[in-house]
Amino acid sequence: MKQRFVIVTRVKLPLSDSLLAPFTQLEDPRIERTKRYNLLDLIFIALCAVVSGVNDCVGMAKFAATKREWLAKYLDLDGETPSHDTLGRVFATLDGKAFVECFLKWVEGLEEVTKGKVVAIDGKTARATLDRRKDKNPLHVVSAWVSENQLFLGQEVVDNKSNEITAIPKLLEVLELTGAIVTIDAMGCQKEIAAKIRDKGADYVLAVKGNQDHLEEDIIEAFQAVDEGHSAAKVDTFTEHDKGHGRQETRCTQTMAVPEELRNQAEWRDVRSIARCTRTYQEKGVEKSEVRYFISSLKPYAKRLARAIRSHWGVENGLHWVLDMYFAEDRNRARTGNAAANLALLRRWVISLLRRDTAIEGGIEKKRLQAAWSDAAREAILGLFIGN
Repeated sequence: MKQRFVIVTRVKLPLSDSLLAPFTQLEDPRIERTKRYNLLDLIFIALCAVVSGVNDCVGMAKFAATKREWLAKYLDLDGETPSHDTLGRVFATLDGKAFVECFLKWVEGLEEVTKGKVVAIDGKTARATLDRRKDKNPLHVVSAWVSENQLFLGQEVVDNKSNEITAIPKLLEVLELTGAIVTIDAMGCQKEIAAKIRDKGADYVLAVKGNQDHLEEDIIEAFQAVDEGHSAAKVDTFTEHDKGHGRQETRCTQTMAVPEELRNQAEWRDVRSIARCTRTYQEKGVEKSEVRYFISSLKPYAKRLARAIRSHWGVENGLHWVLDMYFAEDRNRARTGNAAANLALLRRWVISLLRRDTAIEGGIEKKRLQAAWSDAAREAILGLFIGN
């Protein structure tokens, strides 16, 4: 089978005109006498290495040394390629917020529209970054992910002495969310976060647990009243059946307009519906079930809310699981300065590049292998050439 990434005629694009264009304004944190390598060149080397299966700075340095001839097509390499210490120091001192801002410009350049799409906001901990000697918690990153587009939108690092509740509003502030449906788990079920989402022109679907006074209790009672015939509230129902991997699963999503009995509802900006999602499945021959509750600014249409609820887990399967399985993020021990956060962004950027690539067949692992084996495959994934 012929690979579809073969290009007959190629025109080399300068890095400043390629996918790294938004990063040209990134401030170099190094003092002048230590700037042996251009900052953009170092980022390019790291990006190429991670696309090609590398997961740490040691591997990046080995990739650069091995692929020196290929890199010279794009970079002005004078003498040796950068060491892992050089790469590590750059990512440790690079301004993490500025790095994210440049990435956001790259996302904007894709001209992707979030209107009508589900944007899942969820956090992930890189456990190996825990540093007890410095009393430093492991890196915890809150990410925004669009399952439908397989696109990572941005991240916010949770402060060492804070939690997701403070990080989520900061992330929402920098995202373009007009017309999107934002989903967040129970940690983010906060009145201020719901208001921020509406301020950004988006709708919300928030998971509910006992962290808000009376909210879960009132939603449970509202659905029980309908079940027992004590309420005539209109309930919309949507049921899905799945079978695969030796498991049968049924998901029943029920929605209704916000009942008058829901206390403090005026404090939840534009809340219009509540939902109950019941999941039943068989595991090792034993039938099990779980029930989850939600509030939303959307109308009580069960099918639409069911789609949003299910899409939220795309961030787990499409991003978090991939980061641990193929990028070994949970085992990455980068701890110095901003290294952990900046390398986390780099990995998520690469996932978006690999997910969006249509030139090479296969999943994440197969594409990274082909990028390691083939310069043409790597170039296709990174968009380094245009055909004439």
